[in-house]
Amino acid sequence: MAPREPGRVRMRVLMEPRHGARYADILALALATERAGFEAFFRSDHLLGVDPHDPEYRPTDCWTTLGGLARDTSRVRLGSLVTAATFRPPGLLATIVASVDEMSGGRIELGIGTGWYGREHDAFGLGFPATGQRFDRLDEALAIITGLWATEPGAEPGFSFAGEHFRIDDNRTPPRPAQRPGPPIIIGGAGPKRTPALAARYATEFNGALGGDLRERYAIFDRACEVIGRDPGQAGHSAVLPVACGTTSADVQRRAEVIGSEFMRTHAAIGTPQHLTDRIAELAGIGADTVYLHIYDVHDLDQIALIGAEVLPHVPGAARPETGVTS
Repeated sequence: MAPREPGRVRMRVLMEPRHGARYADILALALATERAGFEAFFRSDHLLGVDPHDPEYRPTDCWTTLGGLARDTSRVRLGSLVTAATFRPPGLLATIVASVDEMSGGRIELGIGTGWYGREHDAFGLGFPATGQRFDRLDEALAIITGLWATEPGAEPGFSFAGEHFRIDDNRTPPRPAQRPGPPIIIGGAGPKRTPALAARYATEFNGALGGDLRERYAIFDRACEVIGRDPGQAGHSAVLPVACGTTSADVQRRAEVIGSEFMRTHAAIGTPQHLTDRIAELAGIGADTVYLHIYDVHDLDQIALIGAEVLPHVPGAARPETGVTS
């Protein structure tokens, strides 16, 4: 990954619909994101919503829909924030992501984490080990995914891995992503030890998550890079910002009510385009070079257009809605 560009903030949309969505709804939001001039469109990887008993929630598979978006969009980068490593075996996940990357012409990024929503796993028959074991499995999964992507077809011997939780035996026909050696990997969270250590070893971008001292989390990650001899400047710092943006108090209130939880509302940018612009500038001042605007209403395309027209032109280095290119 290229070094961080001082002063530039990459602006992305992160979709986590309150009640789930159909593919047609997801595509409409992705296309609105592309038209508005954002650099990327990401989606969460969840099968349940905030309320696990919400009968209106419509689950969709993250990577199936990203495969559709890979063909139905043309410019925006696409990815997950974040894929639960508990959902798919790492060899299969490496192949899925590589396939979607090829379908998109090299526009895919993999955000990946341990998985955290126990009720979601129970509801879909997915195993949910204890926290320490989930970190161990994520560590092995990252070694397998990056190892498979870096292996040349026909290599002798092929890629092998023997861990406590996963085993790969002499794979000579590895998945072949369009990006080499593989799509960018995003790892993030609030943990002070294992998360930054894993990110230092494998991630092209560290996401500081919500709540707490974001500046300190970036500093901990940078120190973790230095411990293993990696230049911290070669990795990105990103932040998530829930958004309810409008030009009238009624629009702001309506959009704020859709935000999934009180915790999210506490950390959200709720207000005018100028307020959102100021919040993005604050995150950039802390050290974020990438900001994901967390959107909950999949049908509210007007908010995306508003941010594209009234906010992106005032964010240094962000794409412009008129051209879709960076300044």
